[in-house]
Amino acid sequence: MDETEKADAPIGRSQSPVVAGGSAGQTEGGQSYPPPLGEDPATVSPFADLQAEARLQWEQLKRGPRPRIILGMGTCGIAAGANQIQEVVKESLAQQGVEAGIEAVGCIGVCYAEPLMDVVMPGEPRVCYGFVTARAAEWVVVSHLVGGRPVAELAMAVIDGESVEGIPRFEDLPVMRGQKRVALRHCGLIDPTSIHQYVANDGYSALHRALIEMTPEQVIDEIKQSGLRGRGGAGFPTGVKWEFCRNASGSPKYMICNGDEGDPGAFMDRSVLEGDPHTVLEGMTIAAYAIGAGEGYLYVRAEYPLAIQRLRTAIAEAERYGLLGDRIMGSDFSFHVKIKEGAGAFVCGEETALIASIEGKRGMPRQRPPFPAQSGLWGKPTTINNVETLATVPAVLLRGPDWYAGMGTGKSKGTKTFALAGKVKQPGLIEVPLGITLWEVVFDIGGGIADDKEFKAAQTGGPSGGCIPATALDLPMDFENLTRVGSIMGSGGLVVMDENTCMVDVARFFLSFTQNESCGKCTPCRLGTKQMLDTLVRITEGKGEPEDLDRLLQLGDAVRAGSLCALGGTAPNPVVSTLRYFRHEYEAHVVDKRCPAGVCTALLHFEIDPQKCTGCMLCARNCAAEAISGTKREPHSIDQQKCIKCGSCYEVCKFAAVLKS
Repeated sequence: MDETEKADAPIGRSQSPVVAGGSAGQTEGGQSYPPPLGEDPATVSPFADLQAEARLQWEQLKRGPRPRIILGMGTCGIAAGANQIQEVVKESLAQQGVEAGIEAVGCIGVCYAEPLMDVVMPGEPRVCYGFVTARAAEWVVVSHLVGGRPVAELAMAVIDGESVEGIPRFEDLPVMRGQKRVALRHCGLIDPTSIHQYVANDGYSALHRALIEMTPEQVIDEIKQSGLRGRGGAGFPTGVKWEFCRNASGSPKYMICNGDEGDPGAFMDRSVLEGDPHTVLEGMTIAAYAIGAGEGYLYVRAEYPLAIQRLRTAIAEAERYGLLGDRIMGSDFSFHVKIKEGAGAFVCGEETALIASIEGKRGMPRQRPPFPAQSGLWGKPTTINNVETLATVPAVLLRGPDWYAGMGTGKSKGTKTFALAGKVKQPGLIEVPLGITLWEVVFDIGGGIADDKEFKAAQTGGPSGGCIPATALDLPMDFENLTRVGSIMGSGGLVVMDENTCMVDVARFFLSFTQNESCGKCTPCRLGTKQMLDTLVRITEGKGEPEDLDRLLQLGDAVRAGSLCALGGTAPNPVVSTLRYFRHEYEAHVVDKRCPAGVCTALLHFEIDPQKCTGCMLCARNCAAEAISGTKREPHSIDQQKCIKCGSCYEVCKFAAVLKS
């Protein structure tokens, strides 16, 4: 296999099947993946036995005599009706007298096609069906499981195999072509509640390599060489962060995983925790070994009950097999993990506020320095990484730092997950190499704008991010370029907006969120965001003044400069970026007293064109304010004093007689 083939090979699974009776890890050409541990008795551990058993079970499952039905049971799948599909499948199997295994996996990323249902017949590839209804599930059972014929009309792709009867491979779908799955390498492919399936796909092999073959310093050095930067928002070099903590004086040291994903519309961390919890535990344990921590905390918001449930299962399994706890894998290293459920405060995504929350205090940030690496949890050296960062670590140690650094751009290496949402045809969870253009994400992977409307803007970085206009669609997305255009990478939220979006209202919405989530500790954030929000509300209500636009920029500068933490420091971004690129919309609200997008209710004006009105009375019957008058078959009119501008008349009129301006 040449270097190009290695770069494109799927990670997190053996390069070729393991033959029962052969040595674990043996592949074609006599090569092993991961590399063999050697014959030195010091490298032998019970993990090798677990790995051999897990790989044998995995092959037996894939090649077994019984059909398998695999359902996408992440939160997105369940919300789309996966539980109901599961019941229909059970009933249909019973009616047909077919015995088949039913398995649950996490989100594979194509959330727009949920519910997902995969079928694996003995000796055949895995066929994925999307947009599954109860009737479709019954059809698939009868045709595919009983008749042995895939339902090509319903099939979306073939997973882990060649195309079948015109059904494309999963990786050849337009939504997948530009993606590189590293943090998401197992999501949707393995059972998240099975440690054996994770281990069979090279799970915990990176931890084994770290503990048996490497010193903590060597682990840190490889992470530094890879160029991996924190995926929680700030983008600080991960290896450097670990090194600071390892070199800090004080004991004990703590390792924390930040799973407090609070951005509206963001679901990257949730999907990883639900679909592949062991990879986060493995990355967290490697990080703990590198910094010298014996205790760690998984900080996960309580609104993620499924993620917490699967994490608890994963922790119990890892402890049972000696992959967590005392003397992990027979080494001298011990590491214990606890789950801390957060109450949903957005500010607790900030490191020092998160630490305060774990300590039982109110989640509020503190002045830095000292940084957590010197004085963190209970005043001891602490490292905090987010879910995606830790999920990436095992892949880096398995494939090597050069492989990871080979993706991305000069200072932004590797891949990034995004929660692609908003006015896009194919929303979902994606993972792309850094440096991919915004155009490729929205139009190639996302399928373009919903209802074929015009692209207007995209916001990256959640409520603290900026709005990127259509003129920047060719922008390579990395840490530096996003900062240059007034946005941030953030944790990975990406909201697409179309021509009907009011950018003033967008700024108001996101600033309202950050203002509500301000902990109130520092005055610039507490009062500055309130003054900015009040100004935006006045503008959207038609009460704005020309001086308000410059005042917003001045307030934004003050909030940025004086805030204690990143919540306040980035809160003005939506306002500043929309003023930078869409100032004409603000001016229309302030000067012309109109909303070009027709969104701001107070600035709307509805009237009826007497030339088009047929007097059908549909508008009058749907007017809650009784503001429309007129007799049947005669033109109607709207009493502007009574009109509450709800727009119901505009929506129900079948003759385009109601005009909106």
